[in-house]
Amino acid sequence: MSSEAISATTYLQEGAGPRAWLLTTDHKRIAWLYFISLTTFFFVGGAFAVMMRIELATPAGDLVSDDVYNRLFTLHGIIMVWFFLVPSIPATLGNFLLPLMIGARDLAFPRLNLASWYVFIFGSLFALVAVVGGGVDTGWTFYTPLSTLYANGYVSTAAFGVFVVGFSTIMTGINFIVTVHKLRAPGLTWFRLPIFVWTLYATSLVMVLATPVLAASLILIVLERVFGIGIFNPDLGGDPLLFQHLFWFYSHPAVYIMILPGMGVVSEVLPCFSRRPLFGYTAVALSSMAIAVFGFLVWGHHMFVSGQSTYAGLVFSFLSFCVAIPSAIKVFNWSLTLRKGEISFETPMLYALFFLALFTFGGLAGLFLAALAVDVHVHDTYFVIAHFHYIMVGGMVTAYMAGLHFWWPKITGRMYSENWGRVAATTMFVGFNLTFFPQYVLGFDGMPRRYHTYPPEFQFWNVLSSAGAVVLAVGYLLPLLYLGRSLFRGEPAPDNPWNATGLEWQTRSPPPPHNFERMPVVSRPAYDYPMKGLLHERYSPHRDGAS
Repeated sequence: MSSEAISATTYLQEGAGPRAWLLTTDHKRIAWLYFISLTTFFFVGGAFAVMMRIELATPAGDLVSDDVYNRLFTLHGIIMVWFFLVPSIPATLGNFLLPLMIGARDLAFPRLNLASWYVFIFGSLFALVAVVGGGVDTGWTFYTPLSTLYANGYVSTAAFGVFVVGFSTIMTGINFIVTVHKLRAPGLTWFRLPIFVWTLYATSLVMVLATPVLAASLILIVLERVFGIGIFNPDLGGDPLLFQHLFWFYSHPAVYIMILPGMGVVSEVLPCFSRRPLFGYTAVALSSMAIAVFGFLVWGHHMFVSGQSTYAGLVFSFLSFCVAIPSAIKVFNWSLTLRKGEISFETPMLYALFFLALFTFGGLAGLFLAALAVDVHVHDTYFVIAHFHYIMVGGMVTAYMAGLHFWWPKITGRMYSENWGRVAATTMFVGFNLTFFPQYVLGFDGMPRRYHTYPPEFQFWNVLSSAGAVVLAVGYLLPLLYLGRSLFRGEPAPDNPWNATGLEWQTRSPPPPHNFERMPVVSRPAYDYPMKGLLHERYSPHRDGAS
């Protein structure tokens, strides 16, 4: 461990007054501000999900009314999608690590970075007003004409909050794009960039190009509700299907805003803990860009039963199968990276392997939904719920946890309990499958989503799913406890506890204010691990002299 290394608590306390934090332009502190905000939203949205699963443990609606249940699943979706899943990895890990991984002192626009957090907080206040005021009952998609003619509650408030948060996303995307283009260290060519940087770059392009479409569609809802302008109301010459086209033109690319950074995280973790270079680096890098491009071409597969033409359905079905190809390239290359590797099962590696299993299974289910005939059968059933959660929760959140554990020593300068990390990862994996795999069965058997009462023959699978939700909740609470404890009682971390190859591991833990004492120069490719060589040297407090 470097003699210059400082502890996480020391770093966090330097200039610890509220003014120093609220006016900081240090990308690392802004990442902490986002981390605290997003973690809060994650557990608020999760609490709504737990209430839903408790309700669904019995066939009768004996806990809440149908109106309250509508508000529960709407608030769960709005908070988890817009205030956690979309910004989670870019705003936290991306914010902290992007300058470090390219050898820069900060992001290109530090003040814009801070402004993006304030815009996020400002938008989130509208969502909190909607929660406290009684909620929204439209579903997180704000579908018209429900959201414009019939919905109750704070629809305009919640929609405006999401609209505002979209500007935070655009700010972050612009900042990342300029940073990658302009601030790379000498010698760091495009095809020496870590895959995590490639995925952040691809994600940023989608953020900047797609988010304005969402913003426009949401503000049109507010205008129609408040001023009665006929945009989606057919009685006033509007078209309710127009909203679906606008919404999904953004929201399907938004799926890749959520999952692409997770793919980047896994591409960092797997080579490190298998001690092998990433197999097919160029193909993995370019497939990230291909996913970003194809994401704009498949929005119509959400509308197979909405009345669009058969020919449009066939085109979108074909394109939906095509978008699976770059994802499959990544899965094959990750698998071949593991082949003959000297694999060690530290906590980040467990999360990455669980991501590989869950994302692959969820992706295969997506092929069923891309087929017109199957989609007609399972549309708006729990099959869709299961598929979405296998990708977004089993995929994105699991990758987020992999990245959080992988870079936690670098971010904080402290090690966490490896034993508790393995327990939490395994608990999460078991709880997740117990929660969501039964929902595939329920959906295929015909149970529609968004209903809080159901026929008794569905109860067994719902009880299984609700029990799994309890296990899953424990799996997500455990890291909050042992990572929080590590901030104050964790062993000091070496500068590079995993013997990884990225630039971020070449500075001290946690990094100094300007990241590097001197500008690094890159002369080697990313993932420069020997194909054969020494076994993986795991972190050992005795070896590194930590107390």
